Amino acid sequence: MGFTRSPSGTWMPSYVPRSSVFISLLLVFCSAVQSTTGGYDGSMLNGLNILPSYTDYFNLNAATTGLQTASVFIGGALGPLISGVATDRLGRRLALFWGSVIILLGVLLQTAAQNIAMFVIARIVLGFGSTLSGAAGAVYLSETSPPHWRAWTVGLFNDFYYVGGLLAAGITLGTSTWNSTWAWRCPSLLQGIFSVICIVIIPFLPESPRWLAYRGLSKEAHTVLAQTNADGDLNSPLVKVQFQEITDQLEWEKTVGQNIKWTQLFKDAKSRRRTALAASPAVFSVIAGNVISSYYFGTELANAGITSSTAQLQANVVLNAWSLLCCLVGTHLCAKWGRRPTGLLTQALCALFMFLIGGLTKRYGNTTFTPGIYGTVACVFLFQGSYSIGWTPLLYLYAPEIFNYSMRANGMAFLQFLNNAFAVLFVYVMPIGLVNIGWKLYFINASWDVLILVIMALTWIETKGKSLEEIDILFEGEKHSTVPDVEDVLQDKYAPSVSVQHVDEKSGGDFK
Repeated sequence: MGFTRSPSGTWMPSYVPRSSVFISLLLVFCSAVQSTTGGYDGSMLNGLNILPSYTDYFNLNAATTGLQTASVFIGGALGPLISGVATDRLGRRLALFWGSVIILLGVLLQTAAQNIAMFVIARIVLGFGSTLSGAAGAVYLSETSPPHWRAWTVGLFNDFYYVGGLLAAGITLGTSTWNSTWAWRCPSLLQGIFSVICIVIIPFLPESPRWLAYRGLSKEAHTVLAQTNADGDLNSPLVKVQFQEITDQLEWEKTVGQNIKWTQLFKDAKSRRRTALAASPAVFSVIAGNVISSYYFGTELANAGITSSTAQLQANVVLNAWSLLCCLVGTHLCAKWGRRPTGLLTQALCALFMFLIGGLTKRYGNTTFTPGIYGTVACVFLFQGSYSIGWTPLLYLYAPEIFNYSMRANGMAFLQFLNNAFAVLFVYVMPIGLVNIGWKLYFINASWDVLILVIMALTWIETKGKSLEEIDILFEGEKHSTVPDVEDVLQDKYAPSVSVQHVDEKSGGDFK
């Protein structure tokens, strides 16, 4: 296969495979460090919260359990203070690199924790790094993936949540019989493996062509587009059309005064609409009810009547495998059916099964009626599968498509802030709610799920079949380039003869 030099625009060199398909695969594996780490974290804490060796070591109660679990989201809420700026200034690759380094530091501190305070601080550091790598990774993947693969590559970005979750579920099940603190320290230490993989892969990936073009590195952007879309063919019609669309779009954004500052997210009515729409998955995905199954599955099973810790850990493994299958199906629906209908489907199913879980828990939660108990558990699995179909791929797929270049990095940072801020609240409150009001919590959650469904039906727009630049027409009312649409080129409706023009850095933005 071989590797070739790729212009990076930074101190870190880049040597990429000659195959565009292989580049895309490496992009997904590297960019998914945040979601894989996050999935591992959720499943690991699910398992640890079941293990006496963990709960007894820290002498946990409902409040401290919530604090130790939710503290990762405190760091996640702080990360956006720098993640957008870092992603724009350092580049997508370097921001992802430093995010992975910080995650690794947090994992090491967490593994060595001697008390609640140290464990909480470690998880804040871990959450901070996860937010930086998550914001950078989602932007990086959406801007660098070929347009015809974007739904799959960016959808898989968060699908890897359940890859991490499945690994953690199996590991915590395996270490659960150890008679030492390594029953929980070992799973914690292995959480860092995804960051190590990312750090190793990054030198073999290209920089975002849009980041390069925005910095005036026009020829370099053209080269990267060829490497990621056409095995290095600079004369590919697909490459030429994309390059001209990117160049024209960035020129238009600069001409109308758009910038890469935070204020651009709320600068005018159109920007505020983009921000509200793109940020909605960050909020809706948290309050849909997934927090219960992601972090307090053991409590949920205990409420349903399954109290054996071994049975709970085994169910955690099966749940993550089932969720992984469902999110892959959902990614396929996003690519073939569209983002909006997939989102509406998943939210409607979430509301339905949340109501059923509440009703069955009320009726059979304190009984020994086996069919009722297993019916409740089945609905828990069906809820988690329903959630995974849409929210897992859409969380990081929809927002980067809604934002234009000037807003994308800071917009994803804002999305991460909202996601983690709401998660801090819900992850902390949920165990207290499950203890104090039990089945009623499910009915409360299901009620606002219905409200979310109505809001989505009224506000969400479809982005399927458009390049990132072509989505602008849905907000601005016009396309800012005269070249044919990328989808038409892919379907051979046009064989355009586009004359590539590189920006002359010395001419202040004129073309030559």
